Amino acid sequence: MSAVRRLVVEADGGSRGNPGPAGYGAVVIDAATGEPLAEAAEYIGVATNNVAEYRGLIAGLTAAKALFPDAGDALEVHVRMDSKLVVEQMSGRWKIKHPDMKPLAARAAAILPPSSVTYEWIPRAQNKHADRLANEAMDAGRDGRQWEPSASTAELDAPARTPLPDRGPPGDAAAGAAKARAALATARGAADTGTLFEVNTGASEEPEPTDVTAAPQVGWAAAPDLGAPATFVLLRHGETLLTPEKRFSGSGGTDPELSAVGRDQAARAAVHFAALGTVQEIVSSPLRRCRETAAAVADRLGLDVRIEDGLRETDFGAWEGLTFGEVRERYGDDLTAWLADPETAPTGGGESFAEVAERVAAARDRLTARYAGRTVLAVTHVTPIKTLVRLALEAPAKAMFRMELSAASISTVAYYGDGNASVRLLNDTSHLR
Repeated sequence: MSAVRRLVVEADGGSRGNPGPAGYGAVVIDAATGEPLAEAAEYIGVATNNVAEYRGLIAGLTAAKALFPDAGDALEVHVRMDSKLVVEQMSGRWKIKHPDMKPLAARAAAILPPSSVTYEWIPRAQNKHADRLANEAMDAGRDGRQWEPSASTAELDAPARTPLPDRGPPGDAAAGAAKARAALATARGAADTGTLFEVNTGASEEPEPTDVTAAPQVGWAAAPDLGAPATFVLLRHGETLLTPEKRFSGSGGTDPELSAVGRDQAARAAVHFAALGTVQEIVSSPLRRCRETAAAVADRLGLDVRIEDGLRETDFGAWEGLTFGEVRERYGDDLTAWLADPETAPTGGGESFAEVAERVAAARDRLTARYAGRTVLAVTHVTPIKTLVRLALEAPAKAMFRMELSAASISTVAYYGDGNASVRLLNDTSHLR
């Protein structure tokens, strides 16, 4: 009888845009020594994160089998991934409902006997080797080439590994999930931890699928198979001459053009998005400063700009062109009422925050329906961006006064098919440095 050969597969996949340019990485490790035995990585073109993660799993299992093709049942493989979705679906605890995932899961399951493979979820920090391989593959694709093993430095970023114990496969996904539930319950002060992760402790039973036609779920309980979201990359326009003076500049004012600083900011944003390669569509407020910012990016990416009137800035009425201090001096009572009540409009017939929120939400709904599963650059203003963020967070209107939003900054919100939204980035200005 052949001696049992035990291997660990660490796999990962990623997409810069979801969907966007995607790649995967996988490493096969000797469980007894912690020594890496094989690496695999590939740029796979435009795909979602989930597809890339499954492709990484398939590559890792294939590489493991190739190392010991005649081992048969004497080969035991323990898969470690930071994708909760893949681990739970391949372990049989979550149903596979998305049509893109089903054939990939079937391919993965057919590589080795099911009894020879176990799965464990690990934090991303413990999956650095595979994560680095996936990023190397995406970098290669960005440069028009495929990943080459000889150029890889992924192993240098991997955490130190110690030999795994001889008794059974390393890790226990069910126990790990139980610990995660307990930790989250402590952090949140929750009394019932079972709503965070559904773990099937019976071999013959499978959890019921989530009903995504019901009211949207939130947080960790959200359904895992909702497809790729509509992702809004929210770019505030570059500076105008009014921006550094912090003057009210809405849709009822002079419609200023970008300043020299603003044009430079737009050019830097264009370089940034060209390097990422994730933007598939561009929409813009009709105001000049946004159209100029959007045009700089569109010219670089070779895309058209579609104007969306719902993304225009607030009409600030009689406050247009004034500083906050000047408004306080001239219209103190009106300003106090405006700050206290989202239904109150600025002096002289401007728009209230409630009115802005209504038209921004309508624009959001139009755009998410039009661009489902795509990454859209939306070039707009302070109030629409803050409104989209606070609506995604279900925060009150006064939360907008707690957000900083710099000129030419980037924020990101993803919208899923069940109505959930995920705020992924706020006020990023790293591309301007």
